[in-house]
Amino acid sequence: MQAPRNQANEPERVIFEGRPALFPTVGALLLTILTVGLAAFFYWARKLRRHYRITTERVLIETGILSKKMEQIDLYRINDYTVERPISQRLMGTGNLHLDTMDKSMQQVDIFGIPADVNLLYEEIRKATEIQKQRRGTRVVDYE
Repeated sequence: MQAPRNQANEPERVIFEGRPALFPTVGALLLTILTVGLAAFFYWARKLRRHYRITTERVLIETGILSKKMEQIDLYRINDYTVERPISQRLMGTGNLHLDTMDKSMQQVDIFGIPADVNLLYEEIRKATEIQKQRRGTRVVDYE
């Protein structure tokens, strides 16, 4: 019989890494078709501007093509999650994830056009957030 694994002491693991989808919505695909592919260059450059890396401990967002900027938020600072999958994105297999945090410099983290199962990603981030909060002894108290 194997002993249960203590998830709080596991090494950092990548949950999702990638860039937004080239054509995140049906509208983007239709615009590319109507412009005989010219809009694809715009969408390609926009895709290269962002890189997401979500691990079991943090969310890293790198922006820029020539000049780079990296923003990071630790998972234990996340308070709320919103999964958004409008019809035009569901048809393309993409979605958005909005994270509300208690960080002063990044109160909202928006991850757009994720070319993955956003609901599954949300569940993994939610579990990892709870593990990080337990590991750090963090509790969130709502005042109204």
